[in-house]
Amino acid sequence: MNREEIAAFAEASAGAPRLIGLDLGTKTIGLALSDVGRQIASPLETIRRVKFTPDAQRIVALCATHAVGGLVIGLPLNMDGSEGPRAQSSRSFARNLKPLLPLPVLFFDERLSTAAVTRTLLEADASRARRGELVDKLAAAYILQSCLDVMGGLLGEAQESDAF
Repeated sequence: MNREEIAAFAEASAGAPRLIGLDLGTKTIGLALSDVGRQIASPLETIRRVKFTPDAQRIVALCATHAVGGLVIGLPLNMDGSEGPRAQSSRSFARNLKPLLPLPVLFFDERLSTAAVTRTLLEADASRARRGELVDKLAAAYILQSCLDVMGGLLGEAQESDAF
């Protein structure tokens, strides 16, 4: 994910005000939604994975309901930045989703997102059950918020260069 990819995604997804973030796990999919100004990401829901078709149908329905213009999918890279089987699984999910939901997709580095969210929940003294209930959609919000922050920074840089 370089600046050019993120800028191209921001431009391609500009047709609708919101973005949706996905944290694809093996058992669940955490979802988060941006506000219409693309400043703040909020946890939306967690889908218990069953099979691809019903999982995808739920995502398509949420995108239609919330006027989503693009998807930010967490890419679980290895600590050295290389892609392993989980990253390939995320890319495969997006490929399979594309015919059902022809929106721009941005893969965004999700390394340590679940660890950061879990640490925050532990600091908040959340019970194990409560952490399990929240961690996936909070991780999706963390990923989406990170992306929104980068996009906002790029927009700010573009506005500064236009001023000169």
